[in-house]
Amino acid sequence: MRVRVLGILSLLVVVIVATVSSVILTSAGRELTQELQINRVAALNRFAQLASDAAQDNNTTQLEREMNRYSELYGEGVLIRLQDTTVASGGLSEERHDVRDALGRASLNLSDTTLNPVSPFTTGNEVLSRPFGTASQVLGEAVVEVDLDTARRKLRERWGAVGLAALALAALLLLAASRITGWVLRPVQRLSSAVHELEATGRTIQLPEAGPPELRELSRSFTAMANTVTESMESQRRLIADTSHQLRNPVAALRLRIDLLQLELRSAKEQQAAAGVVAELERVEDMLDGVLKLAAAEHRASAGAAPAAHPMAGRRASVIDAVPVLQGEVERAMPTAERAGSTLATDFPGSPVEVPCNPEELAQMVRELLANAIKYAPGGHITVATQKTQGGAAVVISDDGPGIPEQSLAAAKTRFWRGPQHGAIEGNGLGMTIVERLAQANQGTLVLQNRKPHGLSARVEFPSPAGGTGA
Repeated sequence: MRVRVLGILSLLVVVIVATVSSVILTSAGRELTQELQINRVAALNRFAQLASDAAQDNNTTQLEREMNRYSELYGEGVLIRLQDTTVASGGLSEERHDVRDALGRASLNLSDTTLNPVSPFTTGNEVLSRPFGTASQVLGEAVVEVDLDTARRKLRERWGAVGLAALALAALLLLAASRITGWVLRPVQRLSSAVHELEATGRTIQLPEAGPPELRELSRSFTAMANTVTESMESQRRLIADTSHQLRNPVAALRLRIDLLQLELRSAKEQQAAAGVVAELERVEDMLDGVLKLAAAEHRASAGAAPAAHPMAGRRASVIDAVPVLQGEVERAMPTAERAGSTLATDFPGSPVEVPCNPEELAQMVRELLANAIKYAPGGHITVATQKTQGGAAVVISDDGPGIPEQSLAAAKTRFWRGPQHGAIEGNGLGMTIVERLAQANQGTLVLQNRKPHGLSARVEFPSPAGGTGA
């Protein structure tokens, strides 16, 4: 936005400076032309008067002396044509085309005493002419050559001075435009960044009150709104976490009562009914565990994405070697995989794989992804690996199970999503959401991709750790 506004203001500055400079230069050209014209017309009138006297006295001596003196002084020619003779000085010849035209107009009793506006980059001289004589008879014609080089030189000097002044003025105006644009747009840019931050993390820092009064008021209003939204979201997270935690006690008590009741049941039908209740209680317990994990993950995601100035940004992800963490989770999941008929394999490099991630949270992400792979790809082959990426490293858990339909890959990371084909498999649909939130808390990204010919690949991509090496 700043570039666009400065571009428009720069164009406006150029137009204004060019217009003002053009007006000044045009005025300067007219001023020099008018000054030169007044001087030369006065000289032309004087020579016409001298020529009229010489025609009456039939003596051109005084006239020739004045003409020669004028030509020596100004370097301009003078030509007087009388009825019986022609007197010239300064090398002005009657053979010149412009002089011949001027004499022709003057012989028709027409005066030509107007100069064209001086232009700084033209060449050549002009002539002024007028007839002289009585009211009823033209006794001759007077022509004065006008040398415009001096006026052109003065005009070029003024052009240079005006050009330098215009450049200085344009630079000053552009600097002022840049300062004003920054003063006006800086609060807008801060507000835009704060909106994106609020959208991504649910929190934002307090905006400084700067810029025009309207933008200062807007910053105050946005900060108040953002604080309200943040408090509301935090309140919702706490409510969900507290409610899930508090429900565990009555559910546990209910589970104990069901266990005691089972001891009193005798018939197979009664035992079967009690087993169904226990299964539902286990499902509720699993759901509560998932909700608590999700609440903690979302809290970490918002804290991990908070700006450095925010108090929640105090907990930074450390740079760790991911291989020992992954190896430990594979060993823990091995018995579960064997019971499901699945095989677990690893593909790690010989060197450390450094990722900027909290070790407990990396272990939790791998644990959730391994549990999903074992659950939804029973009897399959599951691989835990690390890979280099363009910007860092990735932890990859892949299987050769049925995978997820392409149109459902994005939805698979939303809360409580479960594929239609997995309705008979136990689960709460929170695993992928928890992994995504924990990845965000550590500046990572969860990417789900189907494998060929079948299977699913879950990649947790991390940026390169600052000051460390990639995978």
